Amino acid sequence: MDSAAIDRFEAGRGRLASLAYRLLGSAADAEDAVQDAFLRWQAADRERIEVPEAWLTKVVTNLCLDRLRSAQARHERAVGDRMPEPLLEGDPMLGPADTFEQRESVSLAVLTLMERLSPVERAAYVLREAFSYPHAEIAGILDITESASQQHVHRARRRVAAERRSGDEVDPASARRIVEEFLAAATSGRTERLVELLTADATAVSDGAGLARRLLRYRTRERVASFVRAGFKPTPAKLRLAGGTPAFHIAPVNGSPAVLAVVDDRVVGVVAFEVSDGKVASLRGIAAADRLVRLNEAWRQHEPDAPVIAAWVAGATGIR
Repeated sequence: MDSAAIDRFEAGRGRLASLAYRLLGSAADAEDAVQDAFLRWQAADRERIEVPEAWLTKVVTNLCLDRLRSAQARHERAVGDRMPEPLLEGDPMLGPADTFEQRESVSLAVLTLMERLSPVERAAYVLREAFSYPHAEIAGILDITESASQQHVHRARRRVAAERRSGDEVDPASARRIVEEFLAAATSGRTERLVELLTADATAVSDGAGLARRLLRYRTRERVASFVRAGFKPTPAKLRLAGGTPAFHIAPVNGSPAVLAVVDDRVVGVVAFEVSDGKVASLRGIAAADRLVRLNEAWRQHEPDAPVIAAWVAGATGIR
């Protein structure tokens, strides 16, 4: 392959990776899909490709759809029962973030909800919401009619909105303060304060410290508070599982504030928060090691703020 063709592909690699990540919810799978697309680009008769960007978008989208369908056919994952992979702020795979819709489409909240969509609904939704493709182009990418594209996007929007808290974006500094207060209550055993800091319809989802076969879901603020209090209570078993005594940092993950548990410069768990109207509306706990690989790579190159809790031990409440 000549250098011009390689340069043409590399110029669009970031956009393709961002598209694949939104479709698959996994950075590793997204990288594999983009690499597969590169091999197809390498083997293609490129002189017959009129618009390379459109051709590559279609190839990556369909490679992702094949992966989604194959995983479901093999029962490797139940629909709606897989946690997306969190990414640290600044990761190029997070992709376009110029509009509210683009930022929403890569939030852990929406990525989790998109797991419940059919593969085609998910693809149509992502192409429309995150990349602003017109329905005529979506139809061409997915080999469906323009009317079908409109219907898929409409159904996807409706299903996401049915469980998605609507509202304006929250100022990052304000959101961080709420998370700091919530963490202080969680680590001090003040369950009643945790309840006060949760919205009336607060929810939580966890992968059970990476050990549960299915996601654990909590749907009342009392249950969420109990889950959080138990989760943030240090025990010898948790310290052994973490591989040491974690420090807690707060950093943006997929556009939202998150608490990162770090042992020896290794992130062992992430709790991402969604804040609304001055309270915590949802939490997502992720500790499966295979979901933290890329975040850890970024963390090792990151200059973090001082930890809000330097050592996770009984009675540690020194939130800075």
